Amino acid sequence: MTRHTTGDKGPGGDGDTAAAGPDAGSAPAVPGGPGTQAAATDTGAASRTDAVTCTGLAYAFGDTTAVDGLELSVRDGEVFGLLGPNGAGKTTAIRCITTLLPVPAGTVGVFGHDAARERMAVRRLLGYVPQQLSADSGLTGRENVELFARVFDVSRRERAARVGQALAAVDLVDAADRLAKTYSGGMVRRLELAQALVSAPRLLLLDEPTIGLDPIARTSVWEHINAVRAATGMTVLVTTHYMDEADQYCDRVALMHRGRVRALGTPDELRTGLAERRGAGSGERPTLEDVFRDIAGSGLDDKSGDFSDVRSTRRTASRVG
Repeated sequence: MTRHTTGDKGPGGDGDTAAAGPDAGSAPAVPGGPGTQAAATDTGAASRTDAVTCTGLAYAFGDTTAVDGLELSVRDGEVFGLLGPNGAGKTTAIRCITTLLPVPAGTVGVFGHDAARERMAVRRLLGYVPQQLSADSGLTGRENVELFARVFDVSRRERAARVGQALAAVDLVDAADRLAKTYSGGMVRRLELAQALVSAPRLLLLDEPTIGLDPIARTSVWEHINAVRAATGMTVLVTTHYMDEADQYCDRVALMHRGRVRALGTPDELRTGLAERRGAGSGERPTLEDVFRDIAGSGLDDKSGDFSDVRSTRRTASRVG
């Protein structure tokens, strides 16, 4: 298949609650190996502002560190995958970027705006699809998108047109006036994408956007994401546990483990890096899942999320499945 180029809750797991740009350089990223903090930034002349920059970002829930000195840079216009096991700190980092969590240590920038000091300016640049469902089953598809248009302060004279455009972008015009509770799982996720797109964001953040969906619905969601991206040039930052999605759709990926980025690069660079570490005669070329396992281990240790992570993930999967 051709590449389309262009979660963490409670104590550091997928799904916590509470704070919320482009390319700094063209030097190729060097994949980081396990046990080291890979600098998820590039060097070179900064001709433009990065879409997202995190410098020394740290966040803790009580005595449990969720994000531990995160260094991250997302280029303007790319699809960037933030991967890692439950409890790695992905969703905590996403929620700091979106201003849903504060930034107690370090800095977060979105297109040059400080997420701690310019929260409203940052929010005007964002569209966000959380892991937990955000659509109201008692409203129609159109009413759901209209609600988000009001929340994002889309002007009244532009609102109807923006809502129509967002619904058209995800191919929901024909179902727009049906209650959301009648939608299939894939349609619900596309509706949430429309909600995030109605404000015409420069940066779209997707936290496990295809969780619980069958392969056909997953492909449909990504086709709509890429169609909107091709039309608008927006930046996409996505978390996912589906390595095939990251491999096919992401320009670059960062692998997080225990609050830090441990490896960064294109999917091909990461696979090549693992093959080189394994040495000649190691067998078949590694997959991105092999890289994931190499960085994060089995994922079954006592740091991989908690009971609330499992409950949250299963609840979302059951509602869209």
